[in-house]
Amino acid sequence: MSNTILVAYASRTGSTVGVAEVIGKTLVESGASVEVRPMRDVTDLTPYAAVVAGSAINGGEWLPEAMQFMQTHRAALAQKPFAAFLVCMTMSMKNEQYRQGVADWMKPVRALVKPVSEGYFAGALDLSKVPSLADRLKFRLSVALGVWSEGDHRDWNVIRAWASALPAKLQLQDTING
Repeated sequence: MSNTILVAYASRTGSTVGVAEVIGKTLVESGASVEVRPMRDVTDLTPYAAVVAGSAINGGEWLPEAMQFMQTHRAALAQKPFAAFLVCMTMSMKNEQYRQGVADWMKPVRALVKPVSEGYFAGALDLSKVPSLADRLKFRLSVALGVWSEGDHRDWNVIRAWASALPAKLQLQDTING
């Protein structure tokens, strides 16, 4: 096994890809060896010392391929330091009550493998990238009603701060520094 950290992600419109890349870059800046890969391209976790996995949220749930990744690799993930993150527009809402409910969307992940750290990040909304017509219409209505606004709501400082704390939480300090 190498000292490499895997940052695996599932994304629909690209927002989660950007978050995963910044997490990976932040880990590299801390001295870690990192691979950032789509979950669908990961077949074996043996080469990795730790795993950070994240998914976009659709309908209050991790994407199906993300949950499939978790189920497929459950045993391997239980043997490694593991952190999880999610990306959703709800985190961009001003109402704190809505944002507090986001932690519940991590329950199915926690039921499979307990993360040492969880990150909750706002996403970006570009209606032209929303794949299904029904979802586009729902988002358009939500934007018209003022629930969400189009644009990039990702807070890169919050994402970097979470990622900067990961080496200690993944207990990889000795690996990274020496």
